Amino acid sequence: MAEAYIVAAARTAGGRKGGRLAGWHPADLAATVLDSLVERSGADPAQIEDVIMGCVMQTGEQSTNIARNAVMASKLPESVPATSIDRQCGSSQQALHFAAQAVMSGTMDCVIAAGVESMTRVPMGLASQLPAKNGFGHYKSPGIEAKYPNIIFSQFTGAEMMAEKYGLSKDELDEYSYQSHQRAIAATQAGHFKDEIVPVQITRADGSTDTHYIDEGIRFDASLDGIKGVKLIAENGKLTAASASQICDGASGVMVVNEKGLKALGVKPMARIHHMTMIGHDPVIMLEAPLPATERALKKAGMSIDDIDLFEVNEAFASVPTAWLKTTGADPAKLNVNGGAIALGHPLGGSGTKLMTTLLNALKQRNKRYGLQTMCEGGGMANVTIVERL
Repeated sequence: MAEAYIVAAARTAGGRKGGRLAGWHPADLAATVLDSLVERSGADPAQIEDVIMGCVMQTGEQSTNIARNAVMASKLPESVPATSIDRQCGSSQQALHFAAQAVMSGTMDCVIAAGVESMTRVPMGLASQLPAKNGFGHYKSPGIEAKYPNIIFSQFTGAEMMAEKYGLSKDELDEYSYQSHQRAIAATQAGHFKDEIVPVQITRADGSTDTHYIDEGIRFDASLDGIKGVKLIAENGKLTAASASQICDGASGVMVVNEKGLKALGVKPMARIHHMTMIGHDPVIMLEAPLPATERALKKAGMSIDDIDLFEVNEAFASVPTAWLKTTGADPAKLNVNGGAIALGHPLGGSGTKLMTTLLNALKQRNKRYGLQTMCEGGGMANVTIVERL
């Protein structure tokens, strides 16, 4: 079987809800990333055989196959097909897995895996056309009701269940959230995101223009006392808006090729896909899946937690990475070294390849070899990707 290599990776800087990227149609925003990947790789656009794009809220401006719409809005020729997938928050990480599997099989040689979400223009929950019930507007089917009578489709509840199950205090969660901002601030000020971010032109309300290249969600004046003072989401709970991922607009992507693709492009790879794992888990607690998924991935890859140099665990809520740390015994200094979604934002379907882009650049900057990425997903699932920097 062929190997899968990543030859280019890029992302937009995150935009706050109603913020600097609010004026961008999601197809156009994703198109800027597709164009950047072609430019960064030096590929002939006609060499790209498919675009696989993650997106969670596939309705409104993100409906009717947002991936194909992004291709049509980009500089790619119309001969490039595209498909949209939804594995909830892991959608574009799954896009990466599908792209890798395609080139490893030899059925394709060059595929783009990407993701996009405009949470301003297509708000979370809009995909359900029914009145809100059981959390995010989902109605339980009789079959689900019979198997999971306690399921409420609420990730907020799952996050609180995680905190309770793993004995995490509110102080621990607040301190982790503060650390996310501090690391994101340090990475931004040191220019660590410069190589991975695609600058985007924006137009202000007064008609003036600017370039968006700094993640808008970072609170450069964040203080631990300020984070501790934020109102609880649930009465008697432990989580607040400050210890949850930020609603975000953004797009990201990676170009994946096999050996034949490498030769055709004439480029050196950034990294090799070393291992891929997918797991389904308890949909009631919902967010716990990255823990057993990491254990399974390491076992199947024949590796230990200490073999991994850097980790990206999506900060959907602070209780997820902190529980993951407690369970895996990983070195906290290796986790989300440039901050995470609490500071940088979580553009749902765009987060998978966003985290991979950041992970690959962090490995390069620190001259490290192996990176592991995982994220919790609605319905109780998780992807794990292990990459080797080359």
